[in-house]
Amino acid sequence: MGNRGGSSPPSRTTIPNPLKLDGSQILTMKMEVTELGPMKRALKIEVPAAEVTQQFSRAYVELNRQVHVPGFRPGKAPLAILEKRYAKTVEEDVIRKLVPDFYDRAIKEAGIHPVVVDIPPLDRVKIKKDSPFTFTATVEIKPTIELRDYKSPSPMSLQADKRTVAEEQVDRALEVFREQQARLDAAPTGTALADGDYAVVDLEGFLDGVALEGTKKEGQLHRVGSKASLLGIEIDAHLLGKQEGEVVDIPQTYPVSHPDHRVAGKVVQFRLDIKGVKRKTLPALDDEFAKDCGPYASIQDLREKLRGEMEKALKKDIEESYKDTLLKRLVETHHFDLPDTLVERELTTIVRQQLQAQQRGKVTDSLPEPAAEELKAIREEHREEANRRVKAGLILEAIAEKENLSVSQDDLNHEVTRLAKELRVPIADLVKMIQAGGQDSVEELRARILVDKALDLVYRQAVIQG
Repeated sequence: MGNRGGSSPPSRTTIPNPLKLDGSQILTMKMEVTELGPMKRALKIEVPAAEVTQQFSRAYVELNRQVHVPGFRPGKAPLAILEKRYAKTVEEDVIRKLVPDFYDRAIKEAGIHPVVVDIPPLDRVKIKKDSPFTFTATVEIKPTIELRDYKSPSPMSLQADKRTVAEEQVDRALEVFREQQARLDAAPTGTALADGDYAVVDLEGFLDGVALEGTKKEGQLHRVGSKASLLGIEIDAHLLGKQEGEVVDIPQTYPVSHPDHRVAGKVVQFRLDIKGVKRKTLPALDDEFAKDCGPYASIQDLREKLRGEMEKALKKDIEESYKDTLLKRLVETHHFDLPDTLVERELTTIVRQQLQAQQRGKVTDSLPEPAAEELKAIREEHREEANRRVKAGLILEAIAEKENLSVSQDDLNHEVTRLAKELRVPIADLVKMIQAGGQDSVEELRARILVDKALDLVYRQAVIQG
């Protein structure tokens, strides 16, 4: 169980670290670790003067090769002139080289596992040649998790999910196939639209008699009674009883707070033009229908194969339900502090997903960013969910580490193939998308596979009762 924050003063630990500069000299990096809270540490790191001097010397040698000083051949400019002209540039270069190296050494020596391996800000850091160089890095660490029972001899238990595929479900699946194979035929002239009929419509918004950009939809096929909206407008009630060729005006009032400033507080007149009326003709459920649906010899063959696919999908759904239950139990039975960085990062992801969902179905395709207060409210609304996700991920990471789980190249290839199929994009395109994100994207994918493996392990160990 992780440590809880309290009112006790920060604790400090000084760790000497011998560093071999060359074959004959051993220097000591001084490091002081201060606890700033349950999940935060400050590392005060002192780089030996000899290492600083050596880096300055290397930097000036390299600089001498690159710059042209009037009156001197390349590489032959006196050090004093270089120091006078380029001191600031060289200092910055030395800092950029020393800080990442010694920061990495420090966290390894201190046994710290940062949530994010970040180099501390380098602005306002001072360095002098021939003097020790000191900088401080503040890092947020992963919690220490004491794992509770999740495998034999004390595995987690699950209540058996006894769902089966009923005959009526197969019948409904056949009806879906039937709907897919149905023909849409033009209705007789003068047919009034009713529930279940199809209307071919154009829809366009007008503001003060002028067409509003981004509000035009043409040739839209709409099933009456589906309650599906078009440009954010429910049009079912406006279609019932209407015939081909009729035009319906639909006034739409938008609140003053609407994010699209063009329509905020105004009334937009939408013109609904009924271009056609169609009715569905369903095929008979016979052997010919089965053959039209695919490689099926008969209607009975189609039923059996549908049942097999549905049983396979149900098995997967039950397994996912079991895993959700196990994950919920893991979260409920483990108690530790969560790194703020991970929670805030997860919140950012959730907020982005929420905003994308809100944008779907709006009048315009591009909406302005929400106000700061709105963003804050969305973040607070989903903070508990972010905490749950982060906590679950850390627990599964701890299980993966304890069980020595790893991610192979085959695992990565399999996941990419699965994602490409799920997203319906070519594998090559998905690979390019991942590569475009750099190493972070690859590591994110690897981390996701690893926690999935950990959850699979917990599931395989679980006992299903009943």
